[in-house]
Amino acid sequence: MTTPSTLYQKLVASHTVAVLDEQNVLLFCDLHLMNEYTSPQAFAGLHEAGRGVPVPGQNVAVVSHIIPTHPVRQRVIQDPPSALQASNLKANCDRHGIPLFDTNDPLQGIEHVIAPEHGMVRPGMVIICGDSHTTTYGALGALGFGIGTSEVEYVLATQTLVYRRARDMRIRVDGALPLGTTAKDLILLIISRLGAQGARGYVVEFCGSAISALSVEARFTLCNMAVEAGARGALIAPDATAIDYVLAKAPDITGGVRTQALAHWATLRSDEGAVFDVEHVFDAAEVAPFVTWGTSPDQAMAIHATVPRPEDMTDAVQRSSAEQALRYTALAAGQPLAGVPVQHVFIGSCTNARIEDLREVDRVVGSRRVAHGVRAMVVPGSGAVKAQAEAEGIAARLVAAGFEWRQPGCSMCLAMNDDVLAPGQRCASTTNRNFEGRQGRGAITHLMSPAMAAAAAVTGCITDVRSLETAA
Repeated sequence: MTTPSTLYQKLVASHTVAVLDEQNVLLFCDLHLMNEYTSPQAFAGLHEAGRGVPVPGQNVAVVSHIIPTHPVRQRVIQDPPSALQASNLKANCDRHGIPLFDTNDPLQGIEHVIAPEHGMVRPGMVIICGDSHTTTYGALGALGFGIGTSEVEYVLATQTLVYRRARDMRIRVDGALPLGTTAKDLILLIISRLGAQGARGYVVEFCGSAISALSVEARFTLCNMAVEAGARGALIAPDATAIDYVLAKAPDITGGVRTQALAHWATLRSDEGAVFDVEHVFDAAEVAPFVTWGTSPDQAMAIHATVPRPEDMTDAVQRSSAEQALRYTALAAGQPLAGVPVQHVFIGSCTNARIEDLREVDRVVGSRRVAHGVRAMVVPGSGAVKAQAEAEGIAARLVAAGFEWRQPGCSMCLAMNDDVLAPGQRCASTTNRNFEGRQGRGAITHLMSPAMAAAAAVTGCITDVRSLETAA
């Protein structure tokens, strides 16, 4: 009798080329995504060793992190080191025949937005990238995870990776998300409960009625941010919602291939009786609009709560971290976040820059305008998202309301380009990390959902979006 397996165990087993020892396997990678900042040393190592790329079609490159997002027709990277990174990536891709979404490709964008929207991501795949938010693809039942530069070189040369097995964690969320809350609020709540290291060493499988009710784009947000709890991967078993999404994006899956694919995808779920090392259960009814108050994604709270008091924390490390966070964010213990003024609003990133996110921003803004003294930027996740938002009239309405409508890219998520906050500026952001200096030296980041960011833009302060829903 076969031992029941988790979805994660099935994916690793189906891609294991060789078992190396008790902990490590040689894993085949179906798709390897690259960007301009984690690949240069890998290509250099490859060339020094005289190696080629045997399967170029299973590697895809994107220029996204260092690219300017100014609303101009033809983009030029002015910063010389950044321009060199982009030109080197193009030269390396040309040399090895690797597909590239270059600086002015109309479909250019953020790697984790581009890959699924073009049908590259399918259930049951193993997908790797030199970027930690590769966990995003778990939304479609694919095992995605980030790798380091030396591993990028190894994958380019062999299409395999020496991989240390993770442990299994299951997170069940049942019930319905309340009005005014989203997958972003749910994952911020989960991270705040688990802690920044609470899922370290685990691949997390999300399940439950609340997860099943999420759209695929909402699931991307959930899986994208699982890494902020330390997870090595995140998975959701592919259901009809995920499969419909994949088939719509991948018109090549037809006939006998489609029949075989559907049969295989139906097996991609944890068996009844499969054992997880750790299990957590959450009630969706407990979710409220969440906002970070500190300098780590786990330092988050419901909008109606007050900033925690470090002296109430029993753990010395937690207490010290909270004290430092409050010094950096210039907040006081016990104060509410609602009403804290913001000078900047950033809507974008691989977490929240898809068309559903922009539709939600458009809905919340309605006939309102960006508050005086606030600079609000919207950066679509890809050229395809940008074109769709423009076709739907979203872009024109947001521009009329006072938002900047930018070109696709990572932009202010990590300030590796010229979208950078000034010291002391406070930003309501739909991104995934709020570390010190993440959006600019001395800048302060509050993570929140697109709806909450839109509310901050039109009120000029951190605001419970539900109060705007009531007013409407």
